[in-house]
Amino acid sequence: MSEVKEWYLEYQILINRPGLLGDISSLLGMLRIKIDKINGVDKDRRGLLLLVRDDYQIKRVEPILHTMETIRVLKLRKPEVTDRLALRHGRYLERDKNNRKIFKFVRSEIGLLVDFLTELFKEETHKLIGIRGMPRVGKTESIVAASVSANKRWIFVSSTLLKQTVRHQLIADEYNENNIFVIDGIVSARRADERHWQLIREIMANQAVKVIEHPDIFIKYTEYSLDSFDYIIELRNEPDEKISYQMLEDHLLLGSDFYGFDT
Repeated sequence: MSEVKEWYLEYQILINRPGLLGDISSLLGMLRIKIDKINGVDKDRRGLLLLVRDDYQIKRVEPILHTMETIRVLKLRKPEVTDRLALRHGRYLERDKNNRKIFKFVRSEIGLLVDFLTELFKEETHKLIGIRGMPRVGKTESIVAASVSANKRWIFVSSTLLKQTVRHQLIADEYNENNIFVIDGIVSARRADERHWQLIREIMANQAVKVIEHPDIFIKYTEYSLDSFDYIIELRNEPDEKISYQMLEDHLLLGSDFYGFDT
């Protein structure tokens, strides 16, 4: 028996008449395409997660969908992380207009952020993820919650979660590529020595997922740039909150402590 494959269909409703969804469901059913999930994902838009045995089923239905006067097909593709979350939460994630790798969240959307990170952590591909945000907004707790949800072990290389932690080495099983490595750019910049930076270089060369809190400061002390990141997440208390590290950077330049800057 052939393997079941997932496809994502999203369409805009042009004429919202009774029975529209039934017509589309019947069309898909005639071609033995199963609807696994369905939800409104934006104003006048509907998303469907489809299950097929053969991609040819999609090739057959696509031209028919494009002839329908009541809808406009917007997406018909293998589902991406953002598609799955749109189906689950009924809307798409907010992304920066100029840089599509930047995703924006506010504190009240912690659940959505955790779901997003969980999906990223589950994928069997290397990723470098940066998280921006002011103190105590929920960056670290989101990483930990997503690691638990994805059934992954998290490893703090540098952190302020309990106390200022700076690791100089890992034990053997911690090098597992299935782990999530968490690095606080500020803590590493302020308190690290060469042994810590050597460990970071080893981890960065590892194919595991790395999450960098405060990536803008991290890149100032490494050979990496923001272009090195696959995703940048911005977490704010309120939508218009400014994320600024000027005071912290002044501390770094002066060599003074910045206790109390908890994540």
